[in-house]
Amino acid sequence: MQSRTDLIEDLMGRFPDVPREAVIKEDLLRGGLAFDDSALTDNEHGEVKPKSYFIFSFDHRTLPELGAAALRRPPEEIVLTGGPYDLRRTVVSVRTNPDSPYRVKPDDDGRLMLLLDGRAIAEVGLPPMPDYYRHTLANGKSVMEVAPTIQWGYLIYLTAFRVCQYFGAKEECQYCDINHNWRQHKQAGRPYTGVKPVDEVLEALAIIDKHDTARASQAYTLTGGSITSKVDGLAEADFYGRYAQAIEERFPGRWVGKVVAQALPRADVQRFHDYGIRIYHPNYEVWDKRLFELYCPGKERYVGREEWHRRILDSAEVFGPRNVIPNFVAGVEMAAPHGFTTVDEAIESTTEGLQYFMSRGITPRFTTWCPEPTTPLGRTNPQGAPLEYHIRLLETYRATMEANGLSSPPGYGPAGPGRAVFSVSSFMDSLPADSAAGAAVNG
Repeated sequence: MQSRTDLIEDLMGRFPDVPREAVIKEDLLRGGLAFDDSALTDNEHGEVKPKSYFIFSFDHRTLPELGAAALRRPPEEIVLTGGPYDLRRTVVSVRTNPDSPYRVKPDDDGRLMLLLDGRAIAEVGLPPMPDYYRHTLANGKSVMEVAPTIQWGYLIYLTAFRVCQYFGAKEECQYCDINHNWRQHKQAGRPYTGVKPVDEVLEALAIIDKHDTARASQAYTLTGGSITSKVDGLAEADFYGRYAQAIEERFPGRWVGKVVAQALPRADVQRFHDYGIRIYHPNYEVWDKRLFELYCPGKERYVGREEWHRRILDSAEVFGPRNVIPNFVAGVEMAAPHGFTTVDEAIESTTEGLQYFMSRGITPRFTTWCPEPTTPLGRTNPQGAPLEYHIRLLETYRATMEANGLSSPPGYGPAGPGRAVFSVSSFMDSLPADSAAGAAVNG
């Protein structure tokens, strides 16, 4: 068997147009990394920004199985530079896996290094504890619990509803651990507010606004579990929309407002826009019809794939195509037992979906699948999808975007290797740096 080093160097050679940084980043995202005990942080009281578990676990083990990495949290993200591949600055979301061939540990001089197969391949930078994390709300809750930031501080992630009403084997998306992540944090006695009160969100944002003097935070995302009935007496558009309305009234224009929600009827989408949201993420999850039905049974039952796609297109008439950015979970296309068995087939299917949306001016983005062990697909596919799939996806994503005359989507910060801050996939690292990246949103 070839080593992981052999694999990444083979792919770097075969796909020279994909930044070498993205090859390593995708491998870290799909397979995780381990931390030497000496590289772990002192949680909320240290100098390093800890992992907040902002919606999913994004780990390859449950909290009880992580040992020291559960008791002393790993950082939210790391930044890689230098090493034998001369890496440009690369921000990577931390997904912990004690069995990973990648390991973070200090060298003899005390510098943190990323090791692969025992060889140092990059220097590791840790996110400093932001000043606003050192403050608490009046009720004692931490800012990290109510309004954590990711993407090296660019994005405030507001998971307003911590669980999903698609519940149980017949409704939950087969790759999603939002409900288990809620359960494991409650079982561990960690603070993990189920429904975040609007006034707490506003109080946390006021602390961020006051102490983020460098204005690193540029956008917020409102999201949480799907709502099929009501929460606090409100259906999905009004439940999430009320946060946007309150934020925009209190902090007009301070951040670009984004919402990740179901593909809702046009009248609901219009309400999102009226509430002040400027970017809409009606995630389509996986393109293939059969896989959508199998892997997203609740969404198929309540809405259906064809209606989901029609609603995405309708929403472009409300927000403008550029500001509709549906996500898909890159890698589940190849999840056994039902997924594609060859990279060629998976890429062909995914490209069909990209072309469908990009030809209409809508630019999807993707999250690299983390096979969490409590999910059906994670249990049966602990290794995730082949790294070659992820690298070829980056290549075809950029080619499809360029063929349709599109540029990097708004609300994600700068594009380009060495510049991107989007941390849960390498799509922004793999696009050319352009003036449109991070631009203000119209509409």
